[in-house]
Amino acid sequence: MSEIPNRNGAKLGYKLSDFELLKTLGTGTFGRVYLTRFKGTEQYYAMKVLKKAEVVRLKQVEHINSEKTILSEINFPFIVNLLCTFQDETNLYMLLEYVVGGELFSHLRKAGRFSNDMTRFYTAEIILAIEYMHSLDIIYRDLKPENLLLDDKGHIKITDFGFAKKVEDRTWTLCGTPEYLAPEIIQSKGHGKAVDWWALGILIFEMLAGYPPFFDDNPFGIYEKILAGKIVFPSHFDPSAKDLIKKLLTADRTKRLGNLKAGSDDIKKHKWFRGVEWQVLLNRAIRAPIVPVCSHPGDTRNFDNYPEVSEEEQRIVGVDPYKHLFKDF
Repeated sequence: MSEIPNRNGAKLGYKLSDFELLKTLGTGTFGRVYLTRFKGTEQYYAMKVLKKAEVVRLKQVEHINSEKTILSEINFPFIVNLLCTFQDETNLYMLLEYVVGGELFSHLRKAGRFSNDMTRFYTAEIILAIEYMHSLDIIYRDLKPENLLLDDKGHIKITDFGFAKKVEDRTWTLCGTPEYLAPEIIQSKGHGKAVDWWALGILIFEMLAGYPPFFDDNPFGIYEKILAGKIVFPSHFDPSAKDLIKKLLTADRTKRLGNLKAGSDDIKKHKWFRGVEWQVLLNRAIRAPIVPVCSHPGDTRNFDNYPEVSEEEQRIVGVDPYKHLFKDF
């Protein structure tokens, strides 16, 4: 049996040639995520491949190093596991567990919108993950359906920690997805953990409605609507869900649920969650509302298809002017 990458991020001397890149699972600004197989085994992983030159050009060095550090520290049932990282002259590589069920976003688009019970189930799992991150002083800052994967049993796995940051008090970087930004990020007031609870309010609304509460054709239109704070609730919304969303989408963060004295407990005790057994949920002992169809551990049917790039494009071997910027990879 070949050696398997471990999960503590320790350097194990892996290189790209140890893996077979099978299919693109997703693309981003400076790289892509592949389904990969550890050669000589039937072990499948997701490999995030980031072009160093692009990371540097887009001034994302700090974000990428921070993502690696944070993921190495995290170990939680509802968060994707980082197994190891390595680099070559051209790219940075992050080897992550492969989450076979695809993005929650795809399942939401297919369904149009989720029922009250489905939305509550996913929200409860996400709350436990945010609570765990906040206990480590990590702000996630990129909650949205595209960053939520479903595992083979249909449980949530949060992925993409490019905007996550360790912050004890406040930070000032403008980052995130326009529809999900809290007012204090838009106004550059300095922000902390409360932005994740705001984003949770947006996410609950989007799962129940099929669209976010503040949307427009351009980001500035979205920001104006967020700051105006007018939410139009569809008539089918459960009254308790509506109450929770209002308390999370409170512009004044000193009054925002999740950011008060009892922290996340205030959210967990909200009437919408009446009857949720949090410990049973944490043990993944509650059957998920959607169990993704998959026939084997490397099944990609739950992911969209992307045009592939040639191997030559991936590997441009030569001088590496950036190695010193990514010492921990």
